[in-house]
Amino acid sequence: MFAEERQQLIAGLVAESGRASVTALAERFSITTETVRRDLAALEAAGTVRRVHGGAVAPDRISTTEESILERTIQRQPEKLRIAEAALAFIPQSPAGSILVDAGSTTEALADLIALRLAEPGTSAVGADNELVVITHAIPIAAKLAGEPGIALHLLGGRVRGLTQAAVGQSTVDAAHRIRPDIAFIGANGVHSAFGLSTPDPEEAAVKAAFVQSARRIVVLADSSKLDAETLVQFASLKDLDTLITDSEPSPELAAALADAGVDVVIA
Repeated sequence: MFAEERQQLIAGLVAESGRASVTALAERFSITTETVRRDLAALEAAGTVRRVHGGAVAPDRISTTEESILERTIQRQPEKLRIAEAALAFIPQSPAGSILVDAGSTTEALADLIALRLAEPGTSAVGADNELVVITHAIPIAAKLAGEPGIALHLLGGRVRGLTQAAVGQSTVDAAHRIRPDIAFIGANGVHSAFGLSTPDPEEAAVKAAFVQSARRIVVLADSSKLDAETLVQFASLKDLDTLITDSEPSPELAAALADAGVDVVIA
C-alpha cells in the first residue's frame, strides 16, 4: 500500500470516529509506530487531522471549539433522548427530593421528560411536601420547567453567557456552594481517561466544578462524541463521578479508567 493511500484511510478513520491512537493504527496497517507518526505529521501539515498525545483527532476537535446551545440541540437527537430517558430513571417516582440540572442540550432533553412524567395521570397530588426541587442556572431549562405542577424551580443567577444561555460568574459559583442537591445531572464537552471532564470556557468550568462539589451524587450525561475528548478546562476528575450515561461503549482505555475510578457506566 502506498503511503498516500494509507494516509487517506487514516484520515477517514479519524474523521469517522473523531480519534485514532498510534498503536491502533500501527496494528491495523501492520506498520511501525514511527511510520504512523510520519503519516500523522503529513496529515496534520495538510490540515486533515490534529495530533495529540498518543494519536490524532479530527481537526474540529480543538480544545476551544464550542457550538451554541441552539446548534447542539439539533445534533444527535436520538442518542440524547435515550440518554435523557436513562437519566430520568435515576429520579425517584415520588416527586419529593432535589436535583440540579446543568446547562446543555442533553440535560434539556431530561428537563422535557421530567415535565412530561409529572404531568402523567396518577402522579401524586401536588403539595409543598412532595414537590421536586429543580435547581438550574440554564435559562432554556428554567423556561421548560417554570410553572409546571409538582416542580419547585430554583434559578441560580449570574451573568448569562449567550453561547450556552447559562448563568456564570462568581455569584453563580457562590450560590452553587450553598446548596446540597440529592443528584446533579452534569453535561461535559469532553470525557477523557486522564484529563477527566472538561469544557472549553473557564467560567462554565468553574460553575460545573462547584456543582460537582456540591451534590451528593454526580450523574454525567455525555453522548459518545464527547468520549475520549479533551477541551480546554478540566472541571472534574473521573473519581468525582458516580455514573456516566452515554450511548455507546467507551473505548478500552476510557472504560478501564472509569472502572478504576469506580464510575458506573450506563449505555442508553
